[in-house]
Amino acid sequence: MRPLDLDYMLGLVPVLLKYVPLTLAMASVAMVLALILASLMAIVRVMKVPVLDGFTRFFISFFRGTPLLVQLFLFYYGLPQVFSFLTAIDGVTAAVMGLTLHFAAYMAESIRAAIVGVDRSQWEASLSVGMTTAQMMRRIILPQAARVAAPTLVNYFVDMIKSTSLAFTLGVTELMGATQKEAAGSFLYFEAFILVALIYWAIVETLTVLQRRLELHLGKAHAR
Repeated sequence: MRPLDLDYMLGLVPVLLKYVPLTLAMASVAMVLALILASLMAIVRVMKVPVLDGFTRFFISFFRGTPLLVQLFLFYYGLPQVFSFLTAIDGVTAAVMGLTLHFAAYMAESIRAAIVGVDRSQWEASLSVGMTTAQMMRRIILPQAARVAAPTLVNYFVDMIKSTSLAFTLGVTELMGATQKEAAGSFLYFEAFILVALIYWAIVETLTVLQRRLELHLGKAHAR
C-alpha cells in the first residue's frame, strides 16, 4: 500500500477552494427559488385551489419519484431537443433549474405539513377579526409555520449543496468537476477525492452549527 501524497493534497487545497463559491452560489440561488416555489405549492395544497391543486400533486409526485440525475439530464440534454430555444441553456442554468424543481417538491410537503400543524384556532381567530385569507396566511399562519419548518429547510439546503456535485455531469466545473479533472491529470484519485470529501464535510458541519444556533434562537423567541 502506497502512502498518501500529502504534498499533492496540500497543493490541491487552494485549487479546489476556488470552486467553492460557485458551488455555494448554485445551491443558494436554487434554495431561494425552491423556497418561493415550494411555499406557493404548499399554499395551493392547503387551500385546495381547483386545477392548480391537481397540477401541484402531479409536480410533486414526478419530481419526488424520479432521480435528480435523470432530471438534470432531462433539462440539459432532453428538453433542448424538443424546444429549440432551450439550446441556449448552459450547464449551470440547467443544474440550478434541476435543483430548484427537485427540492421544491420535497420542501413543499414540509411547508404544507408545517402550515397544517398551526392550531386551527389561529385560523378561526384570524378570520373572525375580518382578515382575508391572504392576510391571514401572510401575517399569522406562515410566520408560525416558518418557525416549525426552518430546521427541515436547512437540512434540504445541506442536501442541495451536496447535490451540486452532480453538476459536473453537465460539464460544469464546480467543486466536484474540478476535482475530477485534477484527479484525471495526476492519477492520484484517492488523494483528490478524499480531499474534496473533507471540503464538503467542512461546509456541511459549518451549516450544522448555524442550524443549531437558528433552532436555539427560534426556540427562545417562541418561549417568549
